[in-house]
Amino acid sequence: MAIVRPFKGLRPKKELASKVAALPYDVMNSEEARKMADGNPYCFLHISKAEIDLPSGTDIYDDSVYQKSKENFYRFIKEGILRQDTEPCFYVYRQVMPVEGGHHSQVGLVAGASVDEYQKDIILKHEQTRQDKEDDRTRNVDTLNANTGPVFLTYIAKPEIDAIIDKIMEGTPENDFTSDDGIRHTFWVVSDKKIIEKIEEKFASLDHLYVADGHHRSASASRVRDMRMKANPGHTGDEEYNFFLAVIFPHDQMQIMDYNRVIKDLNGLSEEEFMVKAAEKFDIEAQDAPLYKPSEKHSFGLYISGKWYRLTPKPGTFDENDAVGSLDVSILQENLLDPVLGIKNPRTDKRIDFVGGIRGIKELVRLVDSGKFSAAFAFYPTSINDLIEVADAGKFMPPKSTWFEPKLRSGLAVHLLT
Repeated sequence: MAIVRPFKGLRPKKELASKVAALPYDVMNSEEARKMADGNPYCFLHISKAEIDLPSGTDIYDDSVYQKSKENFYRFIKEGILRQDTEPCFYVYRQVMPVEGGHHSQVGLVAGASVDEYQKDIILKHEQTRQDKEDDRTRNVDTLNANTGPVFLTYIAKPEIDAIIDKIMEGTPENDFTSDDGIRHTFWVVSDKKIIEKIEEKFASLDHLYVADGHHRSASASRVRDMRMKANPGHTGDEEYNFFLAVIFPHDQMQIMDYNRVIKDLNGLSEEEFMVKAAEKFDIEAQDAPLYKPSEKHSFGLYISGKWYRLTPKPGTFDENDAVGSLDVSILQENLLDPVLGIKNPRTDKRIDFVGGIRGIKELVRLVDSGKFSAAFAFYPTSINDLIEVADAGKFMPPKSTWFEPKLRSGLAVHLLT
Protein backbone atom coordinates (compact mmCIF):
# COMPACT_ATOMS: atom_id res chain seq x y z
CA MET A 1 0.00 0.00 0.00
CA ALA A 2 1.05 3.60 -0.53
CA ILE A 3 0.55 5.83 2.48
CA VAL A 4 -0.12 9.51 1.79
CA ARG A 5 -0.81 11.93 4.60
CA PRO A 6 -2.30 15.43 4.78
CA PHE A 7 -0.24 18.07 6.57
CA LYS A 8 -0.50 21.63 7.83
CA GLY A 9 1.11 23.32 4.87
CA LEU A 10 3.17 26.46 5.29
CA ARG A 11 2.03 28.50 2.30
CA PRO A 12 2.49 32.00 0.89
CA LYS A 13 0.00 34.76 1.53
CA LYS A 14 -2.40 34.50 -1.42
CA GLU A 15 -1.40 37.73 -3.13
CA LEU A 16 2.32 36.85 -2.84
CA ALA A 17 2.23 33.30 -4.23
CA SER A 18 3.48 34.24 -7.70
CA LYS A 19 6.38 36.20 -6.18
CA VAL A 20 7.32 33.47 -3.70
CA ALA A 21 7.20 30.47 -6.06
CA ALA A 22 10.64 29.60 -7.48
CA LEU A 23 12.33 26.96 -9.59
CA PRO A 24 14.07 24.13 -7.67
CA TYR A 25 17.42 24.92 -6.06
CA ASP A 26 19.30 22.44 -8.25
CA VAL A 27 18.41 23.65 -11.76
CA MET A 28 20.47 26.84 -11.64
CA ASN A 29 23.82 28.03 -10.33
CA SER A 30 24.27 30.74 -7.70
CA GLU A 31 24.69 33.61 -10.16
CA GLU A 32 21.62 32.60 -12.15
CA ALA A 33 19.68 32.46 -8.86
CA ARG A 34 20.85 35.99 -7.97
CA LYS A 35 19.45 37.30 -11.23
CA MET A 36 16.15 35.44 -10.79
CA ALA A 37 15.62 36.85 -7.30
CA ASP A 38 16.90 40.34 -8.08
CA GLY A 39 14.37 42.95 -6.97
CA ASN A 40 12.05 40.33 -5.44
CA PRO A 41 12.44 40.06 -1.65
CA TYR A 42 9.70 37.40 -1.53
CA CYS A 43 11.41 34.94 -3.90
CA PHE A 44 11.84 31.51 -2.31
CA LEU A 45 15.41 31.38 -3.65
CA HIS A 46 16.34 33.54 -0.63
CA ILE A 47 15.64 30.33 1.33
CA SER A 48 16.55 27.53 -1.09
CA LYS A 49 19.66 29.28 -2.51
CA ALA A 50 20.56 31.51 0.43
CA GLU A 51 24.10 32.12 -0.83
CA ILE A 52 22.53 34.79 -3.06
CA ASP A 53 22.30 36.95 0.07
CA LEU A 54 25.96 36.40 0.92
CA PRO A 55 29.11 37.67 -0.83
CA SER A 56 29.54 36.40 -4.37
CA GLY A 57 31.74 33.32 -4.48
CA THR A 58 30.60 31.95 -1.11
CA ASP A 59 30.91 28.16 -1.06
CA ILE A 60 27.36 26.76 -1.30
CA TYR A 61 28.23 24.23 1.43
CA ASP A 62 29.61 26.83 3.85
CA ASP A 63 28.06 27.02 7.35
CA SER A 64 26.93 30.57 6.65
CA VAL A 65 24.66 29.42 3.79
CA TYR A 66 22.64 27.08 6.01
CA GLN A 67 22.35 29.72 8.72
CA LYS A 68 21.29 32.37 6.20
CA SER A 69 18.69 29.99 4.81
CA LYS A 70 17.30 29.41 8.32
CA GLU A 71 17.34 33.15 9.07
CA ASN A 72 15.46 33.97 5.86
CA PHE A 73 13.00 31.10 6.35
CA TYR A 74 11.94 32.15 9.80
CA ARG A 75 11.84 35.81 8.76
CA PHE A 76 9.35 34.84 6.03
CA ILE A 77 7.23 33.17 8.72
CA LYS A 78 7.54 36.05 11.18
CA GLU A 79 6.59 38.63 8.55
CA GLY A 80 3.57 36.60 7.43
CA ILE A 81 4.91 35.94 3.94
CA LEU A 82 4.46 32.23 4.75
CA ARG A 83 1.53 31.14 6.91
CA GLN A 84 0.68 27.70 8.23
CA ASP A 85 -2.72 26.09 7.75
CA THR A 86 -4.48 25.30 11.02
CA GLU A 87 -5.63 21.82 9.97
CA PRO A 88 -3.93 19.06 7.94
CA CYS A 89 -4.78 19.36 4.25
CA PHE A 90 -3.98 17.79 0.94
CA TYR A 91 -3.31 20.12 -1.96
CA VAL A 92 -3.75 19.73 -5.72
CA TYR A 93 -1.18 21.33 -8.00
CA ARG A 94 -1.72 21.69 -11.75
CA GLN A 95 0.91 22.91 -14.20
CA VAL A 96 0.15 23.79 -17.82
CA MET A 97 3.18 24.24 -20.06
CA PRO A 98 3.13 25.56 -23.63
CA VAL A 99 4.64 23.06 -26.07
CA GLU A 100 4.90 22.91 -29.82
CA GLY A 101 1.42 22.50 -31.22
CA GLY A 102 -0.43 23.00 -27.95
CA HIS A 103 0.21 22.50 -24.25
CA HIS A 104 1.19 19.86 -21.70
CA SER A 105 -0.85 19.59 -18.49
CA GLN A 106 -0.04 17.60 -15.35
CA VAL A 107 -1.93 17.48 -12.05
CA GLY A 108 -0.43 16.15 -8.85
CA LEU A 109 -1.42 15.58 -5.23
CA VAL A 110 0.69 17.50 -2.70
CA ALA A 111 1.05 15.26 0.34
CA GLY A 112 3.31 13.81 2.97
CA ALA A 113 4.95 10.60 1.70
CA SER A 114 6.11 7.93 4.12
CA VAL A 115 9.80 7.57 5.00
CA ASP A 116 9.06 4.00 6.15
CA GLU A 117 7.74 3.16 2.69
CA TYR A 118 10.75 4.84 1.09
CA GLN A 119 13.07 2.68 3.19
CA LYS A 120 11.06 -0.50 2.49
CA ASP A 121 11.08 0.12 -1.29
CA ILE A 122 7.37 0.64 -1.55
CA ILE A 123 8.52 4.01 -2.87
CA LEU A 124 10.95 2.88 -5.57
CA LYS A 125 14.03 4.72 -6.86
CA HIS A 126 15.77 4.62 -10.23
CA GLU A 127 18.89 6.73 -9.56
CA GLN A 128 21.81 6.57 -7.16
CA THR A 129 22.66 9.69 -5.17
CA ARG A 130 25.89 11.63 -4.77
CA GLN A 131 27.17 11.80 -1.21
CA ASP A 132 27.97 15.53 -1.26
CA LYS A 133 24.51 16.46 -2.54
CA GLU A 134 22.80 14.11 -0.13
CA ASP A 135 24.79 15.57 2.77
CA ASP A 136 23.82 19.08 1.69
CA ARG A 137 20.08 18.36 1.58
CA THR A 138 20.23 16.47 4.88
CA ARG A 139 21.83 19.45 6.57
CA ASN A 140 19.37 21.84 4.93
CA VAL A 141 16.31 19.87 6.08
CA ASP A 142 17.67 19.42 9.59
CA THR A 143 18.67 23.09 9.98
CA LEU A 144 15.34 24.46 8.75
CA ASN A 145 13.27 21.71 10.40
CA ALA A 146 11.33 21.51 7.14
CA ASN A 147 11.09 19.97 3.69
CA THR A 148 11.18 23.10 1.55
CA GLY A 149 11.48 21.43 -1.86
CA PRO A 150 9.01 18.74 -2.97
CA VAL A 151 9.99 15.29 -4.23
CA PHE A 152 8.42 14.51 -7.62
CA LEU A 153 6.67 11.12 -7.32
CA THR A 154 4.60 9.16 -9.83
CA TYR A 155 2.30 6.13 -9.79
CA ILE A 156 0.52 3.90 -12.28
CA ALA A 157 -2.56 5.96 -13.13
CA LYS A 158 -5.91 4.89 -11.68
CA PRO A 159 -9.22 6.29 -13.06
CA GLU A 160 -10.76 6.47 -9.57
CA ILE A 161 -7.96 8.77 -8.37
CA ASP A 162 -8.26 10.86 -11.54
CA ALA A 163 -11.98 11.28 -10.82
CA ILE A 164 -11.35 12.59 -7.28
CA ILE A 165 -8.72 15.05 -8.50
CA ASP A 166 -10.93 16.23 -11.37
CA LYS A 167 -13.76 16.92 -8.92
CA ILE A 168 -11.45 18.96 -6.66
CA MET A 169 -10.41 21.07 -9.66
CA GLU A 170 -14.02 22.11 -10.20
CA GLY A 171 -13.68 24.22 -7.06
CA THR A 172 -12.12 27.66 -6.72
CA PRO A 173 -8.30 27.51 -6.62
CA GLU A 174 -6.28 29.16 -3.88
CA ASN A 175 -3.60 30.27 -6.35
CA ASP A 176 -3.62 30.69 -10.12
CA PHE A 177 -0.77 32.49 -11.89
CA THR A 178 1.56 32.24 -14.86
CA SER A 179 5.29 32.36 -14.23
CA ASP A 180 7.80 34.22 -16.39
CA ASP A 181 8.54 31.08 -18.42
CA GLY A 182 4.90 30.86 -19.55
CA ILE A 183 3.89 27.96 -17.28
CA ARG A 184 0.56 28.30 -15.55
CA HIS A 185 0.42 27.16 -11.91
CA THR A 186 -2.92 26.46 -10.20
CA PHE A 187 -3.20 25.30 -6.59
CA TRP A 188 -6.20 23.98 -4.67
CA VAL A 189 -6.50 23.40 -0.91
CA VAL A 190 -8.26 20.16 0.10
CA SER A 191 -9.55 20.49 3.68
CA ASP A 192 -12.76 18.43 3.52
CA LYS A 193 -12.18 15.43 5.81
CA LYS A 194 -14.35 13.08 3.73
CA ILE A 195 -12.38 13.87 0.58
CA ILE A 196 -9.12 13.49 2.50
CA GLU A 197 -10.20 10.03 3.69
CA LYS A 198 -11.21 9.03 0.17
CA ILE A 199 -7.80 10.10 -1.20
CA GLU A 200 -5.99 8.16 1.52
CA GLU A 201 -8.09 5.09 0.78
CA LYS A 202 -7.50 5.15 -2.99
CA PHE A 203 -3.75 5.69 -2.67
CA ALA A 204 -3.57 2.82 -0.15
CA SER A 205 -4.59 0.49 -3.00
CA LEU A 206 -1.42 1.31 -4.98
CA ASP A 207 1.44 -1.19 -4.90
CA HIS A 208 4.16 1.41 -5.39
CA LEU A 209 5.06 5.05 -5.78
CA TYR A 210 8.12 5.95 -7.85
CA VAL A 211 10.66 8.75 -7.39
CA ALA A 212 10.65 10.58 -10.71
CA ASP A 213 12.82 13.51 -9.64
CA GLY A 214 14.23 14.38 -6.23
CA HIS A 215 16.36 11.40 -5.19
CA HIS A 216 18.59 13.59 -3.02
CA ARG A 217 15.61 15.24 -1.35
CA SER A 218 13.98 11.91 -0.53
CA ALA A 219 17.26 10.37 0.67
CA SER A 220 17.87 13.37 2.94
CA ALA A 221 14.35 13.10 4.39
CA SER A 222 15.11 9.48 5.24
CA ARG A 223 18.37 10.38 6.95
CA VAL A 224 16.82 13.20 8.96
CA ARG A 225 14.00 10.91 10.08
CA ASP A 226 16.56 8.40 11.39
CA MET A 227 18.43 11.17 13.21
CA ARG A 228 15.24 12.48 14.82
CA MET A 229 14.03 8.99 15.72
CA LYS A 230 17.33 8.16 17.42
CA ALA A 231 17.19 11.41 19.42
CA ASN A 232 13.55 10.93 20.47
CA PRO A 233 13.03 8.31 23.22
CA GLY A 234 9.27 8.77 22.85
CA HIS A 235 9.23 8.12 19.09
CA THR A 236 5.87 6.76 17.90
CA GLY A 237 6.18 6.81 14.10
CA ASP A 238 3.41 9.36 13.79
CA GLU A 239 5.64 12.46 14.04
CA GLU A 240 5.81 14.78 11.05
CA TYR A 241 9.48 13.91 10.50
CA ASN A 242 8.31 10.44 9.42
CA PHE A 243 6.89 12.01 6.25
CA PHE A 244 8.37 14.13 3.48
CA LEU A 245 6.96 16.69 1.08
CA ALA A 246 5.93 15.20 -2.27
CA VAL A 247 3.87 16.04 -5.33
CA ILE A 248 2.47 12.82 -6.78
CA PHE A 249 1.42 12.56 -10.44
CA PRO A 250 -0.13 9.73 -12.48
CA HIS A 251 2.41 8.19 -14.85
CA ASP A 252 0.40 8.99 -17.99
CA GLN A 253 0.79 12.74 -17.37
CA MET A 254 4.58 12.69 -17.14
CA GLN A 255 6.62 14.61 -19.70
CA ILE A 256 10.22 13.46 -20.00
CA MET A 257 12.53 15.37 -22.32
CA ASP A 258 15.82 14.29 -23.83
CA TYR A 259 18.95 14.64 -21.69
CA ASN A 260 21.81 15.26 -24.08
CA ARG A 261 25.60 15.04 -23.85
CA VAL A 262 28.42 17.31 -24.99
CA ILE A 263 32.04 16.13 -25.11
CA LYS A 264 35.08 18.37 -24.66
CA ASP A 265 37.56 16.35 -26.74
CA LEU A 266 37.90 13.19 -28.83
CA ASN A 267 40.34 11.43 -26.49
CA GLY A 268 43.36 12.12 -28.69
CA LEU A 269 41.69 10.87 -31.87
CA SER A 270 41.36 12.82 -35.08
CA GLU A 271 37.80 13.31 -36.27
CA GLU A 272 38.36 10.72 -39.01
CA GLU A 273 39.72 8.16 -36.52
CA PHE A 274 36.81 8.81 -34.17
CA MET A 275 34.24 8.28 -36.93
CA VAL A 276 35.92 5.03 -38.00
CA LYS A 277 35.80 3.69 -34.45
CA ALA A 278 32.19 4.84 -34.00
CA ALA A 279 31.24 2.98 -37.19
CA GLU A 280 32.34 -0.31 -35.61
CA LYS A 281 29.26 -0.27 -33.35
CA PHE A 282 26.91 2.16 -35.09
CA ASP A 283 25.49 2.67 -38.56
CA ILE A 284 26.18 6.31 -39.43
CA GLU A 285 24.12 8.42 -41.85
CA ALA A 286 24.81 12.07 -42.65
CA GLN A 287 21.82 14.38 -42.12
CA ASP A 288 21.28 17.30 -44.48
CA ALA A 289 19.72 19.62 -41.90
CA PRO A 290 20.94 22.44 -39.63
CA LEU A 291 19.27 20.72 -36.66
CA TYR A 292 18.61 17.02 -36.11
CA LYS A 293 16.55 15.45 -33.35
CA PRO A 294 16.17 11.66 -33.03
CA SER A 295 12.57 10.60 -33.70
CA GLU A 296 12.66 7.11 -32.17
CA LYS A 297 14.26 5.00 -29.47
CA HIS A 298 17.70 3.52 -30.23
CA SER A 299 18.80 6.34 -32.50
CA PHE A 300 21.17 9.21 -31.73
CA GLY A 301 22.16 12.50 -33.24
CA LEU A 302 25.87 13.33 -33.46
CA TYR A 303 26.93 16.91 -34.12
CA ILE A 304 30.58 17.44 -35.03
CA SER A 305 32.42 20.01 -37.18
CA GLY A 306 29.20 21.73 -38.23
CA LYS A 307 27.47 18.55 -39.42
CA TRP A 308 24.77 16.24 -38.07
CA TYR A 309 24.81 12.45 -38.30
CA ARG A 310 22.27 9.80 -37.30
CA LEU A 311 23.75 6.93 -35.30
CA THR A 312 21.92 3.60 -35.05
CA PRO A 313 23.39 0.83 -32.87
CA LYS A 314 24.23 -2.34 -34.77
CA PRO A 315 22.62 -5.67 -33.83
CA GLY A 316 24.38 -7.34 -30.92
CA THR A 317 25.61 -4.12 -29.33
CA PHE A 318 23.06 -4.33 -26.48
CA ASP A 319 20.60 -6.73 -24.84
CA GLU A 320 17.01 -5.68 -25.52
CA ASN A 321 15.86 -7.71 -22.49
CA ASP A 322 18.11 -5.83 -20.05
CA ALA A 323 16.06 -3.01 -18.47
CA VAL A 324 19.17 -0.87 -17.92
CA GLY A 325 21.43 -2.09 -20.72
CA SER A 326 18.80 -1.36 -23.37
CA LEU A 327 18.42 2.28 -22.35
CA ASP A 328 19.82 4.65 -24.96
CA VAL A 329 22.03 6.33 -22.34
CA SER A 330 23.54 2.91 -21.57
CA ILE A 331 23.99 1.96 -25.23
CA LEU A 332 25.95 5.12 -25.99
CA GLN A 333 27.98 4.86 -22.80
CA GLU A 334 28.96 1.20 -23.26
CA ASN A 335 29.63 1.33 -27.00
CA LEU A 336 31.14 4.77 -27.55
CA LEU A 337 31.67 7.09 -24.60
CA ASP A 338 33.66 4.56 -22.56
CA PRO A 339 35.57 2.41 -25.11
CA VAL A 340 36.27 5.13 -27.69
CA LEU A 341 36.25 8.43 -25.77
CA GLY A 342 37.56 7.06 -22.46
CA ILE A 343 34.69 8.46 -20.38
CA LYS A 344 34.31 5.66 -17.84
CA ASN A 345 32.29 7.45 -15.19
CA PRO A 346 30.03 10.17 -16.61
CA ARG A 347 29.03 11.08 -13.05
CA THR A 348 32.52 12.43 -12.28
CA ASP A 349 34.38 12.88 -15.58
CA LYS A 350 35.04 16.57 -16.33
CA ARG A 351 35.23 15.94 -20.10
CA ILE A 352 31.47 15.43 -20.40
CA ASP A 353 28.60 17.77 -19.68
CA PHE A 354 24.82 17.40 -19.88
CA VAL A 355 22.19 19.57 -21.55
CA GLY A 356 18.51 19.22 -20.64
CA GLY A 357 16.11 19.04 -23.56
CA ILE A 358 14.32 22.20 -22.44
CA ARG A 359 17.31 24.12 -23.84
CA GLY A 360 16.71 22.66 -27.30
CA ILE A 361 18.93 21.12 -29.98
CA LYS A 362 20.17 24.61 -30.89
CA GLU A 363 22.04 24.68 -27.58
CA LEU A 364 24.08 21.63 -28.64
CA VAL A 365 25.02 23.34 -31.89
CA ARG A 366 25.94 26.52 -30.04
CA LEU A 367 28.19 24.74 -27.56
CA VAL A 368 30.10 22.81 -30.24
CA ASP A 369 30.33 25.78 -32.61
CA SER A 370 31.74 27.88 -29.74
CA GLY A 371 34.79 25.61 -29.61
CA LYS A 372 34.23 24.71 -25.96
CA PHE A 373 33.13 21.21 -26.95
CA SER A 374 34.19 18.91 -29.77
CA ALA A 375 31.00 16.91 -30.23
CA ALA A 376 27.41 16.65 -29.04
CA PHE A 377 25.03 13.70 -28.81
CA ALA A 378 21.26 14.19 -29.03
CA PHE A 379 18.97 11.56 -27.50
CA TYR A 380 15.41 10.38 -27.88
CA PRO A 381 13.75 10.85 -24.46
CA THR A 382 13.69 8.00 -21.98
CA SER A 383 10.08 6.87 -21.46
CA ILE A 384 8.22 6.74 -18.16
CA ASN A 385 7.66 3.02 -18.81
CA ASP A 386 11.44 2.55 -19.02
CA LEU A 387 11.80 4.31 -15.66
CA ILE A 388 9.15 2.13 -14.03
CA GLU A 389 10.64 -1.06 -15.49
CA VAL A 390 14.09 -0.21 -14.12
CA ALA A 391 12.71 0.71 -10.69
CA ASP A 392 10.56 -2.43 -10.52
CA ALA A 393 13.66 -4.50 -11.28
CA GLY A 394 15.45 -2.88 -8.33
CA LYS A 395 18.08 -1.40 -10.66
CA PHE A 396 19.41 2.08 -11.30
CA MET A 397 19.59 4.15 -14.45
CA PRO A 398 22.87 5.79 -15.45
CA PRO A 399 23.20 9.40 -14.28
CA LYS A 400 21.37 12.10 -16.23
CA SER A 401 18.91 9.72 -17.91
CA THR A 402 15.72 11.75 -17.47
CA TRP A 403 14.78 15.43 -17.63
CA PHE A 404 11.27 16.17 -16.40
CA GLU A 405 9.35 19.28 -17.43
CA PRO A 406 7.76 21.38 -16.18
CA LYS A 407 9.74 21.71 -12.95
CA LEU A 408 7.81 21.87 -9.68
CA ARG A 409 7.92 25.28 -8.03
CA SER A 410 9.27 25.49 -4.50
CA GLY A 411 7.53 27.66 -1.91
CA LEU A 412 3.86 26.94 -2.71
CA ALA A 413 3.71 24.49 0.20
CA VAL A 414 6.37 23.72 2.82
CA HIS A 415 6.22 20.76 5.22
CA LEU A 416 7.38 21.42 8.77
CA LEU A 417 8.89 18.43 10.62
CA THR A 418 7.41 19.38 14.00
